[in-house]
Amino acid sequence: MQDAADIPQDLERCQALCRRQAAQLAEQFAQLAEQGSELEKFRKLLSQLVNGSRSEKRVLSSPDQRWLPFESDAEFQAAREEALAEAQAVVETYTVQRQKRQQKPRQEALPSCLRREEQIAPSPEAIATCPTHGPRTIIGYDTTETLVHKPAELFVRVTKYPKFACLRAKDCGIASPERPTSLVEGNRFDTSVAVTIVEAKWFHYLPIYRLQDLFAKSGWIPSRSTLLNIVTQVAFVVGPLVDFMRKKVQADAAVGLDDTSCRMLLPREVPPVQDAKSRRLADKVAEARQKGQDSLLAKMWVYSGLVLAPYNIFDFRVSRHRDGPDDFFKNSRCKVQGDCFSGNTSVVLHSNERLEFVACWAHARRKVVEAQTYAAEGQLLLGMIQALYDIETRGKILSCEERLALRQRESTVVLAAIRQWLDSAPLELVLPKSDFAEALRYLRNHWEALNVYTRDGRIPIDNNSVEQLMKQVALGRKAWLFVGNVAAGEQSATLMSLVSSAKRHDLDVGVYLKDVLDQLLAGCTDYERLLPDVWKQSHPEAVRVYRVEERRDKADRKQFHAAQRRLAAAKPA
Repeated sequence: MQDAADIPQDLERCQALCRRQAAQLAEQFAQLAEQGSELEKFRKLLSQLVNGSRSEKRVLSSPDQRWLPFESDAEFQAAREEALAEAQAVVETYTVQRQKRQQKPRQEALPSCLRREEQIAPSPEAIATCPTHGPRTIIGYDTTETLVHKPAELFVRVTKYPKFACLRAKDCGIASPERPTSLVEGNRFDTSVAVTIVEAKWFHYLPIYRLQDLFAKSGWIPSRSTLLNIVTQVAFVVGPLVDFMRKKVQADAAVGLDDTSCRMLLPREVPPVQDAKSRRLADKVAEARQKGQDSLLAKMWVYSGLVLAPYNIFDFRVSRHRDGPDDFFKNSRCKVQGDCFSGNTSVVLHSNERLEFVACWAHARRKVVEAQTYAAEGQLLLGMIQALYDIETRGKILSCEERLALRQRESTVVLAAIRQWLDSAPLELVLPKSDFAEALRYLRNHWEALNVYTRDGRIPIDNNSVEQLMKQVALGRKAWLFVGNVAAGEQSATLMSLVSSAKRHDLDVGVYLKDVLDQLLAGCTDYERLLPDVWKQSHPEAVRVYRVEERRDKADRKQFHAAQRRLAAAKPA
């Protein structure tokens, strides 16, 4: 701005100054007009994206720019027609399938596998006897079926082990059948009792004290220490199987990770420092005591195999420090997918290139959604990100090789458009301290990691499936409130790993756990056969079919809606 003291006093110099300032203003207006034109072009692109034309190959509004390098308009039109034909086929297939499901009669009959108890309804004398001719004859029955619920029944199985003696010679001693290995000394509790406890706490999220009420309904009132002792024994028995699953995940080609918090009560005595884990505990306890707290904020990590090892491994740690992931990935060579928290990325940076970090597009999108400023620009960016997700919806039903080809053919083009938009002139007008600017910095800083998924068809576009596992911790945390100590946290992580992995494969958790416990107690060391996905193949009756159907229907709906958007975008305005 021109200082008042610098304004010339003579008319000629004043006019010269005005002409220079007018020229500068004209230049600035021209720049703003050019930026406005660019912004309008991107707004038009957003309109196309939001209306659903995301997967077909098309040109931008500028005649010299294209989504894909087509040599001619004829090639572009051919690709466009191919994409529209694919969308029409998806819509027609889904419509036919939906009509068949709607026409399918509801299964009103109660399951045939349930036990039937027959009873004959009492008949009043006025009905059973004719007032004129005397007793009536039954010629048939009208039948109704009523579902009845009976609380779980506890009973005591008394097993008698015969004792054999040689009457001809007392020195031969007494012989008796060998007692099987049991959870608790004396075989006081069957594995079915243990499974009920584990399933109730880590699948239905009931705290231990409520299980007392559950068992009390059946006539047995156990102490909490008894229930906890049973849980401890179960964790000990299944520990080798969970360790086997952990090694499988550590050897996988790609692993997703995430973490969430849980409270742990401070121990009365801190164990001596022997390794990094005990040192971290001592530091956290000292920090909490210095603040006058009686608990510390611990962390439950989860590692989910994404390619070859479909298991979820939980790991309890007293902090969010990278000690946990460092320990888990110390011998791994894989891709690691997660949010761009420094603890996650530092694990990869310190791995001597053994690990490659894959960023999560859901986290990047969430930062844009949560930004309150620059709404129009944010919607434009969200539209382009949605284009990436629509491509993933189409690739969901493809093989890994076909999905990779689709990403290389189309996702890379959308990513190039996003990058061009990030580097464009209009973004220079964004306030550097705004939440929208922070979202854009997130995209720029992690751009390479956000593009890794396009080079491997086995890796998902985001880490949402792993993030959702944190709900299993959160639901339990709401009931448990806190973890008693480190041993209890590690025990909980072991049992959650087994339950969550069974749930991942749509298994009846109780049936799976009981069979696994019985086989492990019988001495089985073939852990491969006890893995949830392997065990599932030989026990199809234990699969929750309705869960499989729910997932299938959801995937079909996503395919249908994506195809509808493509067809709607192709219609003339």
